[in-house]
Amino acid sequence: MMSPSTLGVSLFIAMMVLMAIRIPIAAAMFLPGVVGYWMLTDSYTTLNFLKGSAVARLTVYDLSVIPLFLLMGQFASSGGLSRDLFRAAAAIMGQVRGGLAMASVLSAGAFGAVCGSSVATCATITQVSYPHMRKHGYSGRLTTATLATGGTLGILIPPSVPLVVYAILTEQNIAKLFAAAMVPGILAMLGYLVVIWLIVRAKPELAPATQLISPSEKWSAILGVWPIALVFGIVFGGIYGGVFSPTEGAGIGATLTLILGLIRKEITRANFTEALMGTAETSAMVFMIFLGADMM
Repeated sequence: MMSPSTLGVSLFIAMMVLMAIRIPIAAAMFLPGVVGYWMLTDSYTTLNFLKGSAVARLTVYDLSVIPLFLLMGQFASSGGLSRDLFRAAAAIMGQVRGGLAMASVLSAGAFGAVCGSSVATCATITQVSYPHMRKHGYSGRLTTATLATGGTLGILIPPSVPLVVYAILTEQNIAKLFAAAMVPGILAMLGYLVVIWLIVRAKPELAPATQLISPSEKWSAILGVWPIALVFGIVFGGIYGGVFSPTEGAGIGATLTLILGLIRKEITRANFTEALMGTAETSAMVFMIFLGADMM
């Protein structure tokens, strides 16, 4: 029989192999974990641990912050707030060569501040900005690279689902981790802007110059982001000010984005259902990863 150390290394290698052949991460951790636990104990103990682990993990109050922040992002997307963010960023940066690409990064960072998921950020901003960039003659390579890298800001700029997961697993303060991640997130966003500026200077054909817009149109677009700024200020001002916990802040943020979407008549019964389903699917994926990690 293998020693525990040898078994652990073997199962870790098995996990990496399963990930490499595109098995979902939760299953790639869960399956070797079950096999290893069974080899070290017995089938009864393994099944008993599975039962207790699932109940203990899924009934943690702190984990409710994850679906609530995801729901806030879904309502913001359905309510047209992501579209307003891109319009404002494009109004500010659009006159610069490569400005629409820079606007995509800025709007991805801003949307990530109400979403917490890189997948949701990338998917949402892509739907808004990709058609505009291609319409104005941006190259496909620059467009897709910009949107892919900009989407990563969703897991760095708070609220970040991975930060919440890390805080819960390591028993750290969520608000402090959010505060610590803000500066690196902003630095990453600024770094992306610099890279885009350098690329379009070296290869101007990748990003044609765009038309100028009037000052009135610019201010109209900028002022259009007041709803998202209001939500961000209330949620994170309350969290960092100690008025309410991150979980309560996420609930308040989800409620505010829903109300704003209803007032703007952007959220209908159909996309309300889609927002709930999207939140449920992403939350289930995250919780399954928790269970897989516990088993591993």
